[in-house]
Amino acid sequence: MRERRIPRTIFCALALACLGHGQQPPVPVQQLPALPPPRAGFSFPQKQTLTYTVDWRVFSAGTAVIHFEEAGDREKLSADANTVGAINMLFHASDHFQSSFDRTKGCTYQFDKQTVEGKRQINSTLKMDYAQGKSIFDEKNLVNGQSKHVESPIPSCMTDLLTGVFYASSQPLEIGHNFMMPVVDAMHNVPVTMKVEAREVVKTTLGTFKTIRAQPTADSGVVKNRGNIWIWYTDDERHLPVQMRARLFWGTITFRLVGNENK
Repeated sequence: MRERRIPRTIFCALALACLGHGQQPPVPVQQLPALPPPRAGFSFPQKQTLTYTVDWRVFSAGTAVIHFEEAGDREKLSADANTVGAINMLFHASDHFQSSFDRTKGCTYQFDKQTVEGKRQINSTLKMDYAQGKSIFDEKNLVNGQSKHVESPIPSCMTDLLTGVFYASSQPLEIGHNFMMPVVDAMHNVPVTMKVEAREVVKTTLGTFKTIRAQPTADSGVVKNRGNIWIWYTDDERHLPVQMRARLFWGTITFRLVGNENK
């Protein structure tokens, strides 16, 4: 059923999870690019809440709320994605994600995910042990009780699927200048290239924004070779994501920023 893919794509468009691995083997740790540090003078929000509406074609499909919270030398990033309206009646989804990362280097230390999609309920935790050079992934299916434990080698600093969208704000974002970042996943480490493509004007209910459009790509295939992702960042020092879009073979999911509060 096509509609069942929509709530799963809410997270896919929200995060870099759309970057599929296809049938490619894992990338060796020594071949992963280094995570570039945040640019001089950039700082992540001490406290901020971003609210996005999510549309599928011409229909309202859901909402996503992103919250930043300073915690000493780390930043806590949480996200809640929920289906609404007719989509919610067809296939309910309510997902929660949380990441903890280094404010000065961008390195992720932990990424948690609680997923409720129809009858599917899964909790997972991904921890990065940089001293031991490995990631530790634990997952539990709350419906059938099955568990999974995976340990994988990692380099000295990586971002995660969710944080990567906002970590990119810490980079210069110059037109024609691409940069790479290693993204940690449960089963694979993915080298992601952010292609900084063009300047465009984006309108939301919050106003009209001058933006820089970027496209994250991976050699192993984007959305398993079924589509593309774009992110529009404000063309200023904040580089705030005001629009995100995943164009898939069955339709397009678009996030638009409708709320920005310092709380």
